Amino acid sequence: MKNYELVYVVKPNADEEAREAVMNKVKEVVATAGEVVNVDVWGTKKLAYPIAKFNEGHYVLVNFKSAVDVPKELDRNLKINENVIRHMIVVA
Repeated sequence: MKNYELVYVVKPNADEEAREAVMNKVKEVVATAGEVVNVDVWGTKKLAYPIAKFNEGHYVLVNFKSAVDVPKELDRNLKINENVIRHMIVVA
């Protein structure tokens, strides 16, 4: 299993339930073939440039260990989610 880092940005107008739903989906996908090591909620921060007419976003960092096919599935799920405006997965 490899170590990965995922950073995603949720729309600032999304309520707490929507943020928790994204977090639970990430944990659910990682749990299929790995484990979540750490979740660090950075909170709402100003974006470097506007994305989809938003100037702020709610940032979350997730460190996890998983098989190589999990990041592809995570990427697919985060692209589909309407509350996520950006995400990035890297090998740590």
